[in-house]
Amino acid sequence: MGGKKLGVESICSTLSKAGLQVAPSTYYAAKSRQPSLRAQRDAVLRPALRSLWEDNYRVYGARKLWKAAKRAGHEVGRDRVARLMRAEGIEGVRRTKRVRTTRPDPAAARHPDLVKRDFTATAPNQLWVTDLTFVPTFAGVAYVCFIIDAFSRMIVGWRVASNMRTETVLDAIEMARWSRGTQLAGLRCHSDAGSQFTSLRYGERLAEIGAVPSIGTVGDSYDNALAETVNGYYKAELIRGPARPGPWRTVDDVELATLGWVHWHNHQRLHGYLDDLPPVEFEGRFYATQQGQSALVEIK
Repeated sequence: MGGKKLGVESICSTLSKAGLQVAPSTYYAAKSRQPSLRAQRDAVLRPALRSLWEDNYRVYGARKLWKAAKRAGHEVGRDRVARLMRAEGIEGVRRTKRVRTTRPDPAAARHPDLVKRDFTATAPNQLWVTDLTFVPTFAGVAYVCFIIDAFSRMIVGWRVASNMRTETVLDAIEMARWSRGTQLAGLRCHSDAGSQFTSLRYGERLAEIGAVPSIGTVGDSYDNALAETVNGYYKAELIRGPARPGPWRTVDDVELATLGWVHWHNHQRLHGYLDDLPPVEFEGRFYATQQGQSALVEIK
């Protein structure tokens, strides 16, 4: 066509040759027609969904983005969210396989397994799980320890360090003790059989807050599955996530980014296990229910 602009008659003629009978009046009517209500609604939702996706580390798939949209006050169906995500070219994060970091000490005495793969808890501070993972950086390896409350998936303590020594785990326990209380009688803290968790100082530090250590079997991922699950989506959402600024340069960079991610994880991230609530809200609902039950008992 030599770059020339076609007139209406030429367009209609071309369509007619292709077997489509379109009158000029029909063409003008279609061109001047206002967008449908669905198209107008889509035009409002698309930037809102993208903003929610951006605000959540670009990791939400259709289901969680749909839940987040509803929490934000948008009345929208899940299928529509999935369609608009495709139109925006956005998708949820995909997890990769876990790399094993446990290094057991064959000479160390091991604590008994008090969990037996049952990671359920009926209240906060009944069961904590912990594990170590690592993040390569240009300046060396960053080792990350998380302590997670099994009831709410709350990360109650964490530490990023340039080594895998026992002090890294002890620092995470100190943070957990500061955030959850100095005396937690009946608490079990479950880990794998890494040498950091079989050390004497680790057991003594837990005993100071009234907690008892529990250790699963060596080389069995199911025996510490909850902690490894958190490590897995930490890697997928932050360390290798779509919102990361680029390769990690230093251990300090990983620590600063982890600080922001932990706050998001505890206060904003929607957890399917928790009825699509963040851990803070899930625990808040639990304590509100407990207070209500106590008030009813006092009235009786």
